[in-house]
Amino acid sequence: MLRAEFIEIIANGESSGIEFKRDDIRPEDLAKEVVALANFQGGRVLLGVEDDGTISGIQRYNLEEWVMNVFRDKIHPFINPYYEEILIDEKRVAIVTIEQGTSKPYVVRHNGQERIYIRIGTTSRDATREQQARLHESGGMLHAEALPVSGTTIASLDMERVKSYLFDIIGDPEHPTSEEQWIQRLIGLGFLTKLNNGNVACTILGLISFGIAPRRYLPQAGIRLMVFDGLDKTYRAFMDEILDGSLFNRVRRTDAGNLENIDDGLIEKLSNMIRPFISEEGSTINTGMQRERVWFYPWEAIRETIINTIAHRDWTRSVDIEIVVYSDRIEILSPGPLTNSMTVEKMKAGQRSPRNPLLVSLLRDYGYVDARGMGVRTKVIPLMRQQNHIDPEFLVTEDFFKTTLYRKRDG
Repeated sequence: MLRAEFIEIIANGESSGIEFKRDDIRPEDLAKEVVALANFQGGRVLLGVEDDGTISGIQRYNLEEWVMNVFRDKIHPFINPYYEEILIDEKRVAIVTIEQGTSKPYVVRHNGQERIYIRIGTTSRDATREQQARLHESGGMLHAEALPVSGTTIASLDMERVKSYLFDIIGDPEHPTSEEQWIQRLIGLGFLTKLNNGNVACTILGLISFGIAPRRYLPQAGIRLMVFDGLDKTYRAFMDEILDGSLFNRVRRTDAGNLENIDDGLIEKLSNMIRPFISEEGSTINTGMQRERVWFYPWEAIRETIINTIAHRDWTRSVDIEIVVYSDRIEILSPGPLTNSMTVEKMKAGQRSPRNPLLVSLLRDYGYVDARGMGVRTKVIPLMRQQNHIDPEFLVTEDFFKTTLYRKRDG
């Protein structure tokens, strides 16, 4: 590290990626700071610097070996840091650089216990249950869609809708004949999971896909639709509703082999509710003596964006998907950031990284997702360019991923 860079770091003070510590820190305390940084976005620990930025210098003998022993003995999985020392005003300071971890969650092992820490601002704190779930998910150790939903049983599922999926959508030739057989079949499909006490509960996947009133057990299972007569939420709201219900339609296969819809799922209910606010009857009458509908946005682009939001939302976030229609645009918010190393640029290029792969498979079975899974690149962007001549906008934060579709501007 160059002297100028070091001086700038000291001047800026501690941050989400910078921690100052004396070198007489206890091993478990150093491990705590390292684990918190690795579980966040990486960063640096400066040893020999006081909390206020005063340089006290290294006092511990053979500090590098001591630091490496802390990493070996206290941190799991193993992290290989970059260690360097710099001389400032005749005092030596150690800089320990930690990259963002790829095997999250990292833990501190001390006194026979393991603790998970995460960086919040300038402090390192115990990770909450929700934060731990996100770390497990980002590290590829679990998918939140497979987690059990407290208070649910097989009775929480609409079994007629489940049967519709098994027999009419995927053509399963085996028909369970007892509740125990059904439980085993649904566990195999990932719709139920066995608990430690021997009981079964719905997974998030099973409940949102085929549950009866899923929001009763999982409050974030709904989709909030808001419509405003203006450019922001201060204008009068035409609508503000939270939709609840199973995602998928209940259908049956006719004798002719065609699928007949019996009861709409949440996706179709949402589509029907939003349609009047993004289109209007035109002046042209078609051959069926009906007025042609004029769309303010390409309908396929809206549907694709909504499906993507459902498919990739972060179920560890206790908020609903939010769809807001303004007079000049539609904003669709998906709880949680993009997965792992995915970026907007990679998404636009067609790279795929499903957060909820089992749900994506169900969406594909019902025909909502094609085999390529490249809807942003092949549908949303080109359709918006073709009809409205405005590219969609994508915004990523730590809390949400937002897609904005703009209505075609006059002139």
